[in-house]
Amino acid sequence: MSEALREEQRLLERFMWLSIIASIFAIALKLYAAWVTGSVGFFSDAIESSANLAAAVVGLWALKLSAKPADANHNFGHAKAEYFAAQVEGTMILVASVVIIVTAVQRIIDPAPLNQLGIGLVFSVVATVINLGVGVALVRAGRTHRSSTLEADGKHLLTDVWTTVGVIVGMALVWLTGWEVLDPIVALIVGANILFTGYQLLRQAMMGLLSEALPKDEVETVQAFLDGFAAEHGVAFTSLRTSAFGRDRLVNVVMQVPGEWTVDASHDYADEVEVGIAAALGHAETIVHIEPLGHHTKTGPRAV
Repeated sequence: MSEALREEQRLLERFMWLSIIASIFAIALKLYAAWVTGSVGFFSDAIESSANLAAAVVGLWALKLSAKPADANHNFGHAKAEYFAAQVEGTMILVASVVIIVTAVQRIIDPAPLNQLGIGLVFSVVATVINLGVGVALVRAGRTHRSSTLEADGKHLLTDVWTTVGVIVGMALVWLTGWEVLDPIVALIVGANILFTGYQLLRQAMMGLLSEALPKDEVETVQAFLDGFAAEHGVAFTSLRTSAFGRDRLVNVVMQVPGEWTVDASHDYADEVEVGIAAALGHAETIVHIEPLGHHTKTGPRAV
């Protein structure tokens, strides 16, 4: 691993530690709000933050594992560990949503009085501000460094923010109107919202594990480079295949060269293609298969 990648890895791990610390503070604030008020809405909010804490710990482990180099049993490295972390996070969100919904239904069946809602609202607002700042930072860092773990954790925190905003609005209405039935209704809405978020995270992680192709804009970037290279050097490219492995990018392509070219010449041009694609994408592992011009290519989605 290069020094630049090591520095990036250290940065990503620091972001995950930031998420863990923020989650601990948020849980403490929300649990206190729930304890003081007796609100199932505040309690449901605390449960979601607890799920985020557990997921952040798993995410930190996944980041460390994904940074390990390739070995005899994992020839393409460990980058897909990040998708495992995203699956864990999505699963924990789903579990949290079920707990919240069940708790809310029980409160509707068996109502209980609420107390000191003003104090609970203050603590929830503070927790929201913390999660908002950290969540935005994680999503931006995840997209910049192509880390599904960071982006998933950031989105979870931002979901937590919207959840808390909903809870705060609901509790404020209870405080102003005295309609305590709004408390479990708000919790039900919170549960349904994070249920959908958990589904989205699981779907995204599954697509990654199935080796989904690179995003359309990145594929277009690779194709543009190949088209320019082909026009300049008199070669042709077929069977372009791409895949994302966490933060890594894998590109496979067939380069057809004039039959009179030597192996050395073909190899040198293949090296240029690998370097060019890595530069175009920022980082990528490229495998170039050499064939003579006009050869019937039998591999890939664009076999000719």
